[in-house]
Amino acid sequence: MVRVIAVSNPRLAQAFVDYMATQGITLEVHNSGEAAEIWLAEEAHLEQVQHELQQFLLDPLNRRYQAASWQAGSTDAGLQYQQFSYLQTIRSKAGPLTLTVMALCILVYVLMQVLGDDTVMFWLSWPQNSSQYSQLWRWVSHAFLHFSLLHISFNLLWWWYLGGPLEKRLGAGKLFVIAVVSAFFSGWAQSLFSGALFGGLSGVVYALMGYVWLSGERAPERGLNLPRGLMVFSVLWLVAGYFDMLGMSIANAAHVAGLVLGLLMAFWDTRHRTHNKQ
Repeated sequence: MVRVIAVSNPRLAQAFVDYMATQGITLEVHNSGEAAEIWLAEEAHLEQVQHELQQFLLDPLNRRYQAASWQAGSTDAGLQYQQFSYLQTIRSKAGPLTLTVMALCILVYVLMQVLGDDTVMFWLSWPQNSSQYSQLWRWVSHAFLHFSLLHISFNLLWWWYLGGPLEKRLGAGKLFVIAVVSAFFSGWAQSLFSGALFGGLSGVVYALMGYVWLSGERAPERGLNLPRGLMVFSVLWLVAGYFDMLGMSIANAAHVAGLVLGLLMAFWDTRHRTHNKQ
């Protein structure tokens, strides 16, 4: 057998095979995973097949090829198309830490719906008094608390969009440090204004926004990037929250603290990198 060509679209490959069948020439399509390969059984017809292939590639959607598929095509052609999977897409663009935090947030949200907000916050909220200071998880666990479907959806989308690439490029250790430090300081800043009864991953998300954006501006070779338009949107969202233009309770202090912290960490990391290069 002779390999004629490999094409990325298996449907087009089958259309050419069907057309050549109407010309009395038998071809086969073999799926190699990334491409569909067309093979010729009788080498004596190779010159004719190559000539017809050139014509086909110039106008693959011509009616004569479609008609050939109806005439010679088969419902069991064996075409294999890549199936789109939201879960696979999420996993491909995120590391273990990113996915673990997402799973924990979802688990805590489900528990809040089942047991009630007060019950879950009793265990995970920011320390309310000195007797809870030794419960170290409280300094960061408030980030897992979310109070509506919109709240958790917004935060997890941004966490995945920013945290996933950061973990892939810089490692889980860097993402872990940014998440823990920003959760603590954004929580501390928010507690000064609203007390201990708050929650959400948004302080961490804003830290990631600042870190990814400034890293992309100062050290694009690190592979991190947040389009300036999205950064402007994030700042406008923050300003709108301060003026209560969104009609919902927003942890403004946590947002500001997270954003500033992310910018400072990115500035330090890129400055240190530049210094080493010199």
